Amino acid sequence: MPRENRMITEADILPLSEWAKVRVAHRKALSERKKSRRVAIGPHATLLFENWDTMWYQIQEMLWIEKGGADQLPDELAAYNPMIPNGSELTATLMFGISDEAKRRAFLAELGGVEDHISISIGGDRVKAVAEEDLERTTADGKTSSVHFLHFPFSAEQIAAFKRGGDILVRIDHPRYGHAAIIGEEVRAELESDFSR
Repeated sequence: MPRENRMITEADILPLSEWAKVRVAHRKALSERKKSRRVAIGPHATLLFENWDTMWYQIQEMLWIEKGGADQLPDELAAYNPMIPNGSELTATLMFGISDEAKRRAFLAELGGVEDHISISIGGDRVKAVAEEDLERTTADGKTSSVHFLHFPFSAEQIAAFKRGGDILVRIDHPRYGHAAIIGEEVRAELESDFSR
C-alpha cells in the first residue's frame, strides 16, 4: 500500500527474523509494481520512479545484506528517506546499463554532467531534474556515475496537467546521449499517487 509523503521510521522496519519470512513475497510483489514505475530511455538508460514502498524495501534489503542492525539503520534512513516523493515531486533512480565493462567505462567517460540534462515534458511545459545532493555524480575528469538519484519538482499547474494525461515525455538531452521516451498511461496512472498529500 503506498505511503508516499511520510518518512520511513524505525517502527516501520521489520526485524531480520520477520523479514526472512516475507522477503521473497515482498520482492515478487514489488517487482510487479516496478514494471509500472520504469521507463527505458534509449538503449542504455532506465528511469525507475521511487516511492515509500521501493525505499522501504531497499532499506530492508540493505539491513539484510549488511547485517549492521540498529547501528546501521540511521544511515539507511538518512540515505533513502530523501527519495520518497514529498507530494509535489516525482523522484527517480536513473541507471545506465552496459554489460561490457570496457564499453561501459568509455560510455560513462563521455557523459559528464548528464544529471543536468534530464527532464519531464508535459505538453509544452518542462520539469527539469534536480540531482540528489548526497554526493557528486560527475568526476573532475568528466566521467559520470552509472546511477543517479533525481527529483522532479512540479508546480501545482504541472501536477494538474500530469494528472490529465496527454503527451508526457521523459528526455535526456546530453550532447552524447539524446533520447526521449513516452510515459505511457499505465506508468502515468501509477505515478499519480506520488502527488498525494
